[in-house]
Amino acid sequence: METTELKIVEEKKHLSAKTIMGIISINFIIIVFTVFLGITIYISSSNKIIPGIYVKGVEISGLTKEQAVQKITNEFNNVLPNYLTVFHGDYETQLNLEDIGANFNIEEVVNRAYNLGREGNIFRNMGTIMKNLVVLENLDLNVSLNNEQTTNILNDISTKIPDAVVQSSYYVDGKTLVVTRGKAGNVVDVEKSMENIKNRIADLTFASNRIELVTIVKEPEAIDMDKIHNEIYKEPVDAYYSTNPYVVHPHENGVDFNISVDEAKAMLNEVKDSYEIPLKYTAPNVTTNMIGTEAFPDLISKFSTKYNARDKDRTTNLKLAAEKINGTVLMPGETFSYNTVVGERTIAAGYKEAPIYQNGEVVDGLGGGICQISTTLYNAALFANLEIVERRNHQFVPSYANAGRDATVVYGAIDFRFKNTRNYPIKIICTVSGGIAKCEMYGLKENPDYEVEITSEITEKTSTSIKSATYKTVKQNGQIISSERISRDTYKRH
Repeated sequence: METTELKIVEEKKHLSAKTIMGIISINFIIIVFTVFLGITIYISSSNKIIPGIYVKGVEISGLTKEQAVQKITNEFNNVLPNYLTVFHGDYETQLNLEDIGANFNIEEVVNRAYNLGREGNIFRNMGTIMKNLVVLENLDLNVSLNNEQTTNILNDISTKIPDAVVQSSYYVDGKTLVVTRGKAGNVVDVEKSMENIKNRIADLTFASNRIELVTIVKEPEAIDMDKIHNEIYKEPVDAYYSTNPYVVHPHENGVDFNISVDEAKAMLNEVKDSYEIPLKYTAPNVTTNMIGTEAFPDLISKFSTKYNARDKDRTTNLKLAAEKINGTVLMPGETFSYNTVVGERTIAAGYKEAPIYQNGEVVDGLGGGICQISTTLYNAALFANLEIVERRNHQFVPSYANAGRDATVVYGAIDFRFKNTRNYPIKIICTVSGGIAKCEMYGLKENPDYEVEITSEITEKTSTSIKSATYKTVKQNGQIISSERISRDTYKRH
């Protein structure tokens, strides 16, 4: 009986101890839970990043978002070099990281870090915080590129790699359209190459290593003769002008295949590297040179020289050259070529034999005298303050111009060229009559316009040569804008 009672007492003691331990355990769990709950609530309500958070090995625990951004920026700001090298086979080139818009997404990764322990319910957030106390979280730093700019650059590289696909193309050679057949080759896989570049930058391993471009084999696009015809075809457009403000609209020649489109398509049945399609051009009813002087209200400059009207052959040559030039309209930015406009001086064109300079002597030559027209035009261009592109002086000082004020021409060898650097077209009026060769330039005066002064002087005379220097002074409202020497010339003595 006593033994049974003792067993009961012992069992009660044991149960009491287990109950006490259970209660203590529960209380401990409650306390720990309460502590972590409090920590979770505290952290969630604070503006600090939870413990145990790193970005690429840089700890940002306990920092505000602004502090974390600053710390990461300081760590990685100087990591990106200016260039990275990409290659395909033997081809390689450098990409400017600024051009492709390479950028570490620091704010994005800081936002991710900040949201850890905040983005779920209270229990999930507490679990995240507890886990990070034991296992650290090391976040990746993502890289972004400017997709449009990088795509354009990689597409451009596609055309430069040695084994690039060659697309079908065409070009105009005079009155012939040449269509070339393309060849299969490689192109850069833009999407995959961009991903490689971003990953290598993010891994911080690109600085000392080249990045291989991903390429794919591609066939060229088929020749589309309908598309080519639509791009080539153009109706002629008459030249015209408008006022208020004055604007000259130059003519445009019409162009079309000189065979049918079906005939052009039939050429493609024969596999060749290229195909030649004849073209035909249609002139408009009104060309730019036909626009009247009313479209050019202001006299910009003029210059004249004297000639011997009794020398009929020479006079004929002067008139032929002047007639070719007369009425020429030079658009802004366009360059005038004397040899192109006047053309070759031939018997068929009506030119006569007249004195010319040749090999240091005065001899009769076909087209003799036309340099007087180029000289007259040269001075008119100077006074219009136009850019002189090409000009050479004679062997001897000509009778119709002072030293340094002449311009010789020889077809196929020496040209006289100048460029319309004004904002409005120029119409050239060139006449030969009554012993006077005259060149005038009409257009639209700028406000304020320029005044040009041309001076030349003999700098040296010897028994065999004459040397000169020519200067141009430009004024605006009476004030000197510029003054420069435009030429130094050496002549033989007669």
